[in-house]
Amino acid sequence: MKKFLALLLAMMMLLSVTAMAEEATEAGLTQDVIILFTSDAHCGIDQGWGYAGVAAIRDNLAKSNHVVLVDNGDAIQGEPVGTMTSGKALVELMNVVGYDIATIGNHEFDYGMDNFLDLAKNVAQYPYISANFSYKDELVFDPYVIKEFDGVKIAFVGVTTPKTITSSTPVYFQDEEGNFVYTFKQDDTGEKLYAAVQEAVDAARAEGASYVVAMGHVGTEAECSPWMSTEIIENTTGIDFFLDGHAHETESCNEVKNKDGQTVLRAGCGTKLANVGYAKISADGKLSTGLYQWNIDIAAPALLGLSGTVADAVVAATDELKEVLGEVVATSQVELTINDPETGVRIIRSAESNLGDLCADAYRAMTGADVAIVNGGGIRVSIPAGDITMNDIYKVHPFGNALCMVEVTGQQILDGLEWGAHAFPGENGGFLQVSGMTYEIHTYLESTVTQDENTLFTGVAGEYRVKNVMIGDEPLDLEKTYTLASHNYMLKDQGDGFTMWAGSTLLLDETMLDNQVLITFIRDNLGGVVGEEYANPYGQGRIVGVEEAPAE
Repeated sequence: MKKFLALLLAMMMLLSVTAMAEEATEAGLTQDVIILFTSDAHCGIDQGWGYAGVAAIRDNLAKSNHVVLVDNGDAIQGEPVGTMTSGKALVELMNVVGYDIATIGNHEFDYGMDNFLDLAKNVAQYPYISANFSYKDELVFDPYVIKEFDGVKIAFVGVTTPKTITSSTPVYFQDEEGNFVYTFKQDDTGEKLYAAVQEAVDAARAEGASYVVAMGHVGTEAECSPWMSTEIIENTTGIDFFLDGHAHETESCNEVKNKDGQTVLRAGCGTKLANVGYAKISADGKLSTGLYQWNIDIAAPALLGLSGTVADAVVAATDELKEVLGEVVATSQVELTINDPETGVRIIRSAESNLGDLCADAYRAMTGADVAIVNGGGIRVSIPAGDITMNDIYKVHPFGNALCMVEVTGQQILDGLEWGAHAFPGENGGFLQVSGMTYEIHTYLESTVTQDENTLFTGVAGEYRVKNVMIGDEPLDLEKTYTLASHNYMLKDQGDGFTMWAGSTLLLDETMLDNQVLITFIRDNLGGVVGEEYANPYGQGRIVGVEEAPAE
């Protein structure tokens, strides 16, 4: 077994870049310190390395190194095992694995604020940290924790993206009067966030930390600016490593200069435990980051007995759900996709797809509404051709949102389409898949939508880039009243920043969960078979991008 473990680690594809520490080690490390990190696991407990593989890596490295195991958020949502237990099964598994620290991702809040706070304070056996998550200006969790090895103190500072307010459910962060009482130190410039991180770093350094590791769930997506991890680094000092999540980015090492021009090593480990990231502080003071990359031929034997306790816990968590999730509820003659079939790149958040059409059609059919919308970020995975199981449906719609229908004006519909298209052709979780209507996005026009400090829609300052909206066979009438179907996240809770429908007259209020909407539509309206009408992976021509202005 020892020879196998040595061979396993030797064969792992390690990508690393090394930099000298800016300061010498004050006390002599007798062993290297290795910080293992996961991020955006999204309930992938048996995917990639799986939690058993994470534990195996940690246990082997711990034989000759100091090891800290941390998670950078979005662990408890993304698969039925999370949805059906409101995330509790995942926190319990992380306890078994032996995580030392976790920071908060936006999806930790998807089952409600009270649920997450209960998990964090009463179920988790590891601390959650965040330097910028506050309730009425008071931090909810400690901003950092310090671990000490051989007399050397290493601080871990948590950072959570302010985009959480709109990429989770805004009402979770409000009081009964609609005032935001939970915040993430956000403003238009990023200065509040930078200051919060700097305060935590300075406090940790004052407490004697020789090294500071930022555990971030912030990412580098353009729509997250000015709160991207690179921007935080560039506007702060004193951070040695920035271990990042949220963008699902696989990055072994990105060297970024901080405010004083010093190098910070930044790394990301992707999603679904495809990689386990590491940051290493060598006994001689060198710093490096890299990835343990999953390779099934190499890693599979590690899951057959290296960490029996963890492997058994994973099996137990999934076995309880297998019977109900394995039920075949329908069939599809075509692949229903969220990706471009030619490139494999995700398109559901920036273009029409056949699965987007299907999901939107389900909402309209179940309500009889004039039009229906579904946010691209709420459609999570593709469905292969063949049998459709309950598990497939739960994976498509893992959030448990509930069907609603409201009365809105044509102007409100136009504002919603404009807000959904503001990042186009870039990705945006609020990009709208539609039913009962078609629209064009004129990309030669810059978006002029306005938003507040919480990234909630406030208006359109200039010309609309969404044009030629058709409701059925008729042009959109801005003064006319229409019925609009979607779910509570979009229509009631200002999810993804959609404020234009707030206060609209509710005709149906949370009558059926999103996954049941989809199952019922396929079973009852399509006769249990998704057929050729959804064969085109790029959809039915409901959304068209226009790159050049029409000739005058």
